[in-house]
Amino acid sequence: MEIISQFIDIVLHLDKHLVILVAQYGTWIYAILFAIVFCETGLVVTPFLPGDSLLFVAGALAAEGVGGGGIDIGALIAVLLSAAVLGDNTNYWIGRWFGHKVLHWGDGVPRLFNRSAYDKAHGFYERWGGMTMTLARFIPLVRTFAPFVAGVARMTYLRYFLFDLLGGVVWVVGLSLAGYWFGNLPVVKNNLSFVIIGIVGVSVLPIVAGWLRQRLAH
Repeated sequence: MEIISQFIDIVLHLDKHLVILVAQYGTWIYAILFAIVFCETGLVVTPFLPGDSLLFVAGALAAEGVGGGGIDIGALIAVLLSAAVLGDNTNYWIGRWFGHKVLHWGDGVPRLFNRSAYDKAHGFYERWGGMTMTLARFIPLVRTFAPFVAGVARMTYLRYFLFDLLGGVVWVVGLSLAGYWFGNLPVVKNNLSFVIIGIVGVSVLPIVAGWLRQRLAH
């Protein structure tokens, strides 16, 4: 429970934790942010890492000039976009090369592989096809598992890459600039925890809506 409470504290007070990291590590903050986004998008065992909120808060800190201008918005977008695209492509090839083996391990990987999240992403992929790679960028869990699903399904790589790149650009640029432009407005800055909860809530809304449709259908 302590680990869970610490994780919730980090997510809800992401701005304070990032300020500390910038002060401690300086320009190495780019490597830290790269690692977080890469793992959140590239590894099916780490879908719990912050994504949308991290982009927004990092953009806000870039505008604020934290650490004597320690985060540059242009460099931030370049690093985060690279992490998102490389993470997704790693996930795709893992799914393509090893996906069927992972799915056949059954009860052997319940702690590492969230089969329920995989099934949700698979259903999303079945409905939207290639556009899943673009739309999934804005939906936690689906964002992490969609590239893996595309790899398992052996989606044509060029088609996958173009949809994925489009989603990555819109996701990273959109949320980073939203934080850069609006994150330091007094009404946002003074209520950042609620803003983060709102971002997470809006992100998971499609999952909740899909679950409700399934329940009502039965």
